[in-house]
Amino acid sequence: MNRVYRDAWGIPHLRAGDPYELAFAQGRVTALDRAWQIEVERRRATGTSAAILGPDAVPWDRFARQARLADTAERCLHALDDDTARWVNAYVDGVNAGLPEGARRAPEFTTTEAARSEAARPEAARPEAGIAPGRWEPWTPMAIWLSHHILFAHFPAKLWREAVAERLGPEAVALFAADGPGTAGSNGWLVPADRTATGAALIAGDPHRFIEDPGFYQQIRLACPEFDVVGLAVPGVPGIAHFGHAGSVAWAITNAMADYQDLYRERLRCADGRVEALGPDGWRPCTAHVEVVEVAGEATVEVEVVETERGPVVMADARVPGEIGHGRVWEAVSLRYPPRVRRDLGFAALPALLLAKTVADVDRALDRWAEPVNVVLAADTDGGLLHRVAGTVPVRHPDNALRVVPAWEPGHEWGDRHAPMPRREIRGITVMANERGIAAPLGAEFAPPYRADRIRRLLDGSPRWSAGDMAAVHTDTLLPSAGPLLDLLAGTDGLGPEAVRLRDRLSAWDRRMDAGSTDAAAYAAVRAEVVRRLAAHPALASLAGLDAGVPEVFRPWLAPAPRVAYALESVLTTGLLPGLDRAALTELAGAALEDVAARGETSGVSWGDLHRLAPWRALPSPAISSPVDNAGSGDGAGSGDGAAPAEAGLPGDHDCVLSTSSVPGVTHHCARGPAARYVWDLARRDGSLWIVPFGASGVPGDPHRRDQHPLWLRGELVPVITDWNRLTMDPADRGAT
Repeated sequence: MNRVYRDAWGIPHLRAGDPYELAFAQGRVTALDRAWQIEVERRRATGTSAAILGPDAVPWDRFARQARLADTAERCLHALDDDTARWVNAYVDGVNAGLPEGARRAPEFTTTEAARSEAARPEAARPEAGIAPGRWEPWTPMAIWLSHHILFAHFPAKLWREAVAERLGPEAVALFAADGPGTAGSNGWLVPADRTATGAALIAGDPHRFIEDPGFYQQIRLACPEFDVVGLAVPGVPGIAHFGHAGSVAWAITNAMADYQDLYRERLRCADGRVEALGPDGWRPCTAHVEVVEVAGEATVEVEVVETERGPVVMADARVPGEIGHGRVWEAVSLRYPPRVRRDLGFAALPALLLAKTVADVDRALDRWAEPVNVVLAADTDGGLLHRVAGTVPVRHPDNALRVVPAWEPGHEWGDRHAPMPRREIRGITVMANERGIAAPLGAEFAPPYRADRIRRLLDGSPRWSAGDMAAVHTDTLLPSAGPLLDLLAGTDGLGPEAVRLRDRLSAWDRRMDAGSTDAAAYAAVRAEVVRRLAAHPALASLAGLDAGVPEVFRPWLAPAPRVAYALESVLTTGLLPGLDRAALTELAGAALEDVAARGETSGVSWGDLHRLAPWRALPSPAISSPVDNAGSGDGAGSGDGAAPAEAGLPGDHDCVLSTSSVPGVTHHCARGPAARYVWDLARRDGSLWIVPFGASGVPGDPHRRDQHPLWLRGELVPVITDWNRLTMDPADRGAT
């Protein structure tokens, strides 16, 4: 028999007789608390989300089918060791046991907006009301994990780099070698025992992802005789993979920004009724079939699924003029990624992490980690410390990491070798923030060093730190990356009086992106205008339209304005682009100042008025969405489209430690930011702190759906409670294995 307890924030604390009962309990409570969320994730992982979400979901479903996500997950399940497979199966059994009740609690299954997706079904095939949740297969958690992380290594950036090299020259590629608009990152830091008030280590940080409602992370506690771990789980996936505290040991990760997925330019032809691909050894047969994607309220869509010896075809390309050999020939792009090649998603690491008691145990568990590649920090109560990279990176030709490589040329194949995972001895405060640090040998594009440098500077500013002090680091709003643009603006002359006042105002600005700052709003307005002008400049004109004709899933990596926005420092300081020397840039910046000043858009407007949270919701609806949480930073609901209604105003910016990212030149709204914050205290686990956007429950109307959100907006944290006497048993959630 397993038991579910709740703390004051509705966070589930699970207790069971063994790890398998506990996995069942975790699956069941997830189905009860997050039924609609995990139904959507199951459908996204299997390429069936358009059946309930409508035509906007077709591009993702097409990609999921073409990339063979579900098939890869099934292959990985069959390759699992027996104990891990049993553990995953127990979780799936729990999900299936809890879904009927979870669906009854979740109004999304029965709202008109959701039920419309069933209109195309024959009457006899429809559920009595709304949508019935689908049954989970044993491989479903693995498919969800893969769906979440398939774009983590930002392979679409290779399409961008190839286009830049062709149009602007190879030397221009380095201009844009920064984390782009489609990447996900994190902050993390470890304060060793000699720098803390308690004499035991602290680990803290915040993962940066697209903000989803309900949240991406699930606060949870998993306890049985073998282990007792609190942490942040991923709904739909068993265990606690990324951020956990087991009492005697704690761990946390950030995205390593490694490159481990390759794109191949394929030449395909139809010959004798089958599809063939040209490889180094000539024409070879492909697998090919057609799948049908159901679309709510519209006709079905056929998707051709082709796989070469390199991998699944994920993008069609221009037809090759004429014929090669015999038969019609065309070009396409295939994707090669380690889980499909090795049949391993690293799930064997998940139960091993739960069993860890020391950093040595964590280290051994992470030797089995595969996807995605992460930088890890860990500490234990015996003084053990760990700083390493974990994951699988194939050793291959250097060009594979930079661009799309020709499938028919020898030298780009994968062998059996994998890169060794770097590790470093910890000597003092250690920071991980997606910068070109410990993982530098494994990647091509990294985040600028601003966040990492600022965190180190903040932590070096005090001789002793406690868990409660960490919120000040989490919420730091200094924007060091503003320097190059401000320097450029300071050199402008010949301006009108309003533009001069704006320039001088920005020169005196403290460079903090506080929600209430009108100067921060003025800077953002000028930055956006500079980005728009740069993206439209003749020097970059050849990059216009790159995102046309490519799958929608890849377009964020190929749109010029976001790319210019995230690489603004390089564009302004390197002088690598003909026609954009210092004089031309200064003239452009002056024109931007004049335009912003003339529009009067900076008068009385704060950064929080512009920089509003725009979370992703699978099914936005007035009947489901809650009103704005006004936490004193903004004046209520802002404008936004149906997919991402804007909520409360936020402090921070992309390169702040408080990394709340907008896309300058496109929108001030924030879609990506801290998906959680945590502080793991090794002196006393109950001294640890955490917070998530929204709340522990995914059920609209539940008191814990949004009770943490005002605190998250203000940068506050709530205590981790592990004393069973301070928890309340939830009779409604009690379930037997």
